[in-house]
Amino acid sequence: MGFQSIYFGNSFSILVDFPPLLYKGVIATKRITASSPDTDLPTVSGLRRMGVNLTTSNKEVVQNSDVLFLAVKPHIIPFVLDEIGPDIEDRHLIVSCAAGVTISSIEKKLLQYRQSPKVMRCMTNTPVVVREGATVYATGTHAEVEDGRLLEQLMASVGYCTEVEEDLIDAVTGLSGSGPAYAFTAVEALADGGVKMGLPRRLAVRLGAQALLGAAKMLLESDMHPGQLKDNVCSPGGATIHALHVMESGGFRSLLINAVEASCIRTRELQFLADQEKISPAAIKKTTLDKVLQQPGVGTGVGVRSGISLFNNNHPRNKK
Repeated sequence: MGFQSIYFGNSFSILVDFPPLLYKGVIATKRITASSPDTDLPTVSGLRRMGVNLTTSNKEVVQNSDVLFLAVKPHIIPFVLDEIGPDIEDRHLIVSCAAGVTISSIEKKLLQYRQSPKVMRCMTNTPVVVREGATVYATGTHAEVEDGRLLEQLMASVGYCTEVEEDLIDAVTGLSGSGPAYAFTAVEALADGGVKMGLPRRLAVRLGAQALLGAAKMLLESDMHPGQLKDNVCSPGGATIHALHVMESGGFRSLLINAVEASCIRTRELQFLADQEKISPAAIKKTTLDKVLQQPGVGTGVGVRSGISLFNNNHPRNKK
């Protein structure tokens, strides 16, 4: 399948803010079209500087696309599908990046407009901006093997990518999807510790980040269990084992396990919101929908004249 169009929405700005796909030669800038209801967004400005084609219509992007990435908040998915559903054709591959939204729910919605819609679901994370992302994907009922290969080719260009069973994706969201936030928090805390003990802030942050980067690389490039690598750092009666004792006393492991679980559970709650097809005032406030509601028919995202599209938080006025 050749690329026809790529569309990036607010929730997928991780690929828009830093175009690694372009740098890897996967997609040409001239084949990308961006759609946004707010032309003042930093993401849109960045795309404009890159020479990406801009529009304000989701429908226009769909008409010029083969692969459509639904990169919106989970509870917005039903409204986006209602908007673009009538324009979906057999050539389209729909890839949902929305946390918790199942392939079956999207297929069910699209069956109102098209028989055998090709749907896939993926979960990635923000390190794709430095080509160190972690992406998994699952294939829907009607998607073909070639569709999976295309998606894997795209996402493997910006990090690790593999196929999983769909029922594992919520857990992936809790682990690697939210994982960068856990890592950033850990680096910040490590840096605070360094500052407390006299290190300059900038140096403390750099050392903390480098420690995590180096440790991750050691783990990925070896066949050793992380526990063994940890033990290799600990000398009998040394500073590190004393530090680990403090971490264990504070419930460090349990906190991380509970964090992954909490993110996974919340992901499933978001699916429930999507199934309800309702948007509360509080939820709307957390998105750009307040602007979109004032501009019916306007979209938000980026498209490429080739085969991929990522959708925005566009919500028709007549939905309740």
